[in-house]
Amino acid sequence: MAVRGKSKKKQTKPTLAERADRHYLYELSVQYAASEIDFIDDTFKQLRGRRATLLREDFCGTANVCCEWVRRRKSNRAIGIDIDKEVLDWGLANNLAKLSNERRNRINLLQADVLTVETEAPDIVSAMNFSYWLFKEREQLKGYFRSVRESLADGGILFLDAYGGYDSFREIVEEREIEEGDGFTYIWEQESYNPINNGLICHIHFAFPDGSRMKQAFTYDWRLWTLP
Repeated sequence: MAVRGKSKKKQTKPTLAERADRHYLYELSVQYAASEIDFIDDTFKQLRGRRATLLREDFCGTANVCCEWVRRRKSNRAIGIDIDKEVLDWGLANNLAKLSNERRNRINLLQADVLTVETEAPDIVSAMNFSYWLFKEREQLKGYFRSVRESLADGGILFLDAYGGYDSFREIVEEREIEEGDGFTYIWEQESYNPINNGLICHIHFAFPDGSRMKQAFTYDWRLWTLP
């Protein structure tokens, strides 16, 4: 009499979404550190007539900008600040680890609150990708600006970005194809906007050629601060 062995469960191959790293995808689709540093470096030189040496990156995330800054000149040093240990650890393992020891030693990453942190006085404070929109109350935002102003070296400059226009108030979904890596689709969703308090909920999703999706890889609960 033949005896059948136990049937093996069919092994399913992980989808591209399951294998993907959300921080890596973010750097490919959202943050172009080289262009950001070009603008900051050149603008500081135009306004102050000299080169900056110490940059502080607030809300630094993976510290990609810090790494790009120290690559530019041997005199450059960087301080990266973020309150999220998980993203700082990712930056250490994936970005700082790729630098030479000499360059890595010119970066200081701090897990801290940008509202209260005390650091060496930087020439530049960079707070890009609308991260300061986390501050929803006017007094809180003023407190951040005041803290930065007090921390800057003489002649120091705070760099911020913002977006506006008609579409910034709409509930929309925008897609952009990214060819780097294995190729994927970057999806920006403005889920809701509250015109009473300027509350804005946004998400970043990623879609892949095999049909899989990484939904809400990042979620932002912001106040949309217009320039006025």
